[in-house]
Amino acid sequence: MILITGGLGFIGSHIALHLLSKGQQVVLVDNLVNSHLHTLDRLQYIAGQYIPFLQVDVRNTPALTKFVEQYPIDAVIHCAGFKSVQESALKPIEYYNNNLSALMSVVRMMQRIGCRQFIHVSSLMVYAQSGSQLTEQTALNHDYINPYIQSQQMMERILADVFQHDNEWNIAILRMGNVAGAFEQGFWGEFIPKLPKSIVGLLMQIANHERESIEIYTTQDTQDGSPERSFVHILDVCDALEKTLTWLVQQHHRYEVLNISRPDVISMNQLLDTTEKLIQSRITKVTSSTDLHLPLLDQVGADVSKAKQQLGWVATRTVEQMLKDQWRFYRGA
Repeated sequence: MILITGGLGFIGSHIALHLLSKGQQVVLVDNLVNSHLHTLDRLQYIAGQYIPFLQVDVRNTPALTKFVEQYPIDAVIHCAGFKSVQESALKPIEYYNNNLSALMSVVRMMQRIGCRQFIHVSSLMVYAQSGSQLTEQTALNHDYINPYIQSQQMMERILADVFQHDNEWNIAILRMGNVAGAFEQGFWGEFIPKLPKSIVGLLMQIANHERESIEIYTTQDTQDGSPERSFVHILDVCDALEKTLTWLVQQHHRYEVLNISRPDVISMNQLLDTTEKLIQSRITKVTSSTDLHLPLLDQVGADVSKAKQQLGWVATRTVEQMLKDQWRFYRGA
């Protein structure tokens, strides 16, 4: 069985549904801060089976351990945590407390139940430097002051120490591009909150006339002046995680970092233009010269050749497909 923390969130719920469709069994935990209990009902209805779930803050190690001990957990996929670069600048203590404490609690729980197969869902932002072809060997920039990014860097340091001092651990860290999209048939996707934390969520609301405009920064050192970012379809993420699970259980004392994303970048202006063409709805933008909370990275993109080599994984879905699938679900949800 696979334990998924943050199992009712956007990434966690898609992974759960994907693994269930492949015959895997999953156990979910979530504190419902950024998710909803009705997600579990829909998951069970679509999967046609009962899914073990506990509403718990994973920082509560005794409660988490007591629940998980009931099941034969083979591996843990850690999706729980706060993930907004911008929000973390406003709530630094909450981000450090939540992200670091959650990771340490999950690791302690795994030590107690004897499970040592761990996948941590991270972000390409952890590099904290600009580049369109960042590799896993690229040094992390620890001088970039942002609570979300620094908490992710600290989490990787903690996991490296755990691995170094216990030769039973297999650990994979997946650094994701911006994740978006939905199941292609439109039956499952992201339930976007009223205050989205992703640019694609904002675009969906504007296209659906729920929001007037979006702010785009235009003074970056890029071709059109707007930031360039790498994206990845949620179903490509699911494929990567499935392949990582299969690969991880075949290893002995392995610590691996893998970039998971499309191999290209798209500017925010290009993303808006693409959305307008696909959805045929006007996207109003407001240009701005600076972000008051942090200096923006010009480009965040990745070399993904290592994932292809280690896992046999490549992203097969385009940004256009990602937007189409997310819009289809958003309009029908």
